Amino acid sequence: MTAVDGAEATRPAPAEAPGLVAVMAREVRWIAADRLALLLVLAIPLIAFALLAATFGHAVVRGLKVDVVDADRTPTSMTFVHAIQAAPGTEVAQRSGDLSAAMHAVRSGAVIAAVYIPEDFERDLLAGRRPQVVIFSNKQYFSPGNIAQGALTAAANAAAATLVPAAAKTAGRPGPLVVEQYVLTNPALNYVQFLLRAVLPTVLHVLIAISGGYAVGSEFAARGLKSWLQAAGGSALTALVGKLAPYFGIYLVMLAVGVGIIHGLYGVPFRGSPLVIAVAACLFVMAYLCLAALLQLLTKSLPVGLSLTGIFCSPAFGFAGVGFPIIGMNAFAQGWGLLLPLRWYIQILFDEGARGVPVADTAVPMLALGVLALAFFGFALMRLHSLVSLPMGAPRPEVRSEAAAPRSVVGAFRNEYARVLGDTGLFSLIVAAPILYGVFYPQPYLGQLVRDIPIAVVDDDHTDVSRTLIETLNADEAITVAVQAPTLADARAALQRREVFGIVGIPEGTAREVLKGNEARVPAFVDSAYFLLYNRTLQGISEAAAQVTADTASGGARPDGSQTRSARAAGSPVEVLVEPLFNPTGGYGSYVVPAAFVLILQQTLLMGAATAGGVAFERGGVAARRHRTGARAVLGQALAHLCLALPAVGLYLVVLPRVFGFSASPHLLDLLAFALPFLLAVSFMGQFLGAFFRRRETAMLLIIALSLPMFFLVGVAWPIEAIPEALRRASALFPSSFGIDGLVRLNQMGATLGDVRADWVGLWGLALAYAALAVGAGRLFRGERAQ
Repeated sequence: MTAVDGAEATRPAPAEAPGLVAVMAREVRWIAADRLALLLVLAIPLIAFALLAATFGHAVVRGLKVDVVDADRTPTSMTFVHAIQAAPGTEVAQRSGDLSAAMHAVRSGAVIAAVYIPEDFERDLLAGRRPQVVIFSNKQYFSPGNIAQGALTAAANAAAATLVPAAAKTAGRPGPLVVEQYVLTNPALNYVQFLLRAVLPTVLHVLIAISGGYAVGSEFAARGLKSWLQAAGGSALTALVGKLAPYFGIYLVMLAVGVGIIHGLYGVPFRGSPLVIAVAACLFVMAYLCLAALLQLLTKSLPVGLSLTGIFCSPAFGFAGVGFPIIGMNAFAQGWGLLLPLRWYIQILFDEGARGVPVADTAVPMLALGVLALAFFGFALMRLHSLVSLPMGAPRPEVRSEAAAPRSVVGAFRNEYARVLGDTGLFSLIVAAPILYGVFYPQPYLGQLVRDIPIAVVDDDHTDVSRTLIETLNADEAITVAVQAPTLADARAALQRREVFGIVGIPEGTAREVLKGNEARVPAFVDSAYFLLYNRTLQGISEAAAQVTADTASGGARPDGSQTRSARAAGSPVEVLVEPLFNPTGGYGSYVVPAAFVLILQQTLLMGAATAGGVAFERGGVAARRHRTGARAVLGQALAHLCLALPAVGLYLVVLPRVFGFSASPHLLDLLAFALPFLLAVSFMGQFLGAFFRRRETAMLLIIALSLPMFFLVGVAWPIEAIPEALRRASALFPSSFGIDGLVRLNQMGATLGDVRADWVGLWGLALAYAALAVGAGRLFRGERAQ
């Protein structure tokens, strides 16, 4: 049976003159001979691109399931029910009889939102009491919850608008300010344009780094630093450039494939300069290749260097400011983001590819990207040059000691526990890494909400009404008036320079239309390149306009007085109230971090369990592999992994949610009962995969590369209804698919173990299946010779 690993050594090369070409040729031969290197540079990027392109194949999300509770059951309430049924993006999956049943449906995952029409709705409407229609949306599942909330709110408001002519109106009442939305950059609010543009290079930057790290680190393992420098004629510069050049070319092609997927396959328009994007791509690839080389040259250890590379790259998506904007991050997150080439490259991609800003406005991110690339290259070159003067020998041969076969579950438990505690790499993956990630990963999201988003105002009215609107805009929590531009062109220039993210125009005659009782339209130009910024900016503008309308209509009366209520009822006879569930503030950290914690638990334990298989093979060869795959050994090793990972479970599910202010369940036994099959399933899966690995680094290289695509297949960050059925079924092979859904519902949404029974049963099924596969894998190697 052939293991999924690279070749043990580079094939002999024909004699050739030392120099750049010789180093490049040596590296190309090694890539062709090393199966793992081929997977990293060719197969995995294309597989990841295909998975993500298929995952985000639906540009507009539809089919989000909602529940409707109609406690009134009158023709008027049915008007709202029909409007909700016709809403784009949602479908009425069930009609519960009461609110309690609807809340249970949301907690269990049967629906993403619920709409409640109270009893006596029609009677209160006819009496002018302004009854409420309440929309309950699951904000713990941020993206699908927001999409459903927006669709349901629009449908309810549209239904309420049909009732306005029948409502009593007072003659001479001031007219409302109506925000007229103009969506810039991405007018269709296309999720493919937003997410794929950021996610594809994020996946690729991890692959670039670990490929470069693997190439350089292998020189300290199986290949030999001496032969590398001999091929370069002793020149550190030639050696470094020649080694990285093949990867540079390959990953530029991969970036071009990503561009083709976005702008060719999905037809997303490209608005900027191709030359600027090409230069940025070169600097981006160069930066991560040189960073990975630097870490390997500093540590002179492939496993340690790869671990540091993973720590640097894996959380980078959060610090890049795509999901949660940089202006909402704390000082540490903003400072760390400045050191990430990904942060600057994505900014250039969005500015040039999506926003079409002038080339001069990309000078700062291009300069930052160039400085980072040159700095990493310079430091790596200096380090390699220092190694040239050191005495060099051949790579140390592997020392293998035949592992004693465990005779019982207890023996296997003891051996595995000692192996993890005695091996720095394994201990780092299973025990130390979760602690580090637990503190480091949440940092970009701890601000929770984006506040004081800068906007520009163009006031062509210059009246008390326009000045009041500007003051109200500036007072809103979400936005702040940073620029008062004399013309719309000046405001657009400020938006292109990222000085503002939205523009409010107040046309001449606005106050006159308000006093005449007519609708006064206020245009709002909002940049939708970043969805969270777009939504918060538009929310702030809409809130300010609504507040000015209410104050003008009430004539300065008390906010809770009868005159104010009468004015509101005349303008909108039905109040549409939105109640976010489980994440009431709509905090981004409360949504993304708990789900990411579960994925981190899976990835660290999966890498650790699989790496242990590679470590055993390195030390004991085929005999050690056979010993690890006996039924007693598999069970004992899983129990050892369980004990070692339980502290991280307590940290992620109990301690850190309370430290960071996230909601957390007090029912610890339910959490433990669910976490047990999750950890066992991950351990058995890791043991099964590790049975095919001959080297410890293989697991880390393969699993890190596929972490981000797995996160989007779970259904938290991206609606499960928008994921193709085949991918949905394939994602069920990973414990995280059941684990994230179940643990988030238990810990953050107050669900019971019965509510997540399907997830719990699924995890036990995976645990049994992977345990059987791990034992079965040993049978495949029984005929293999001892090495």
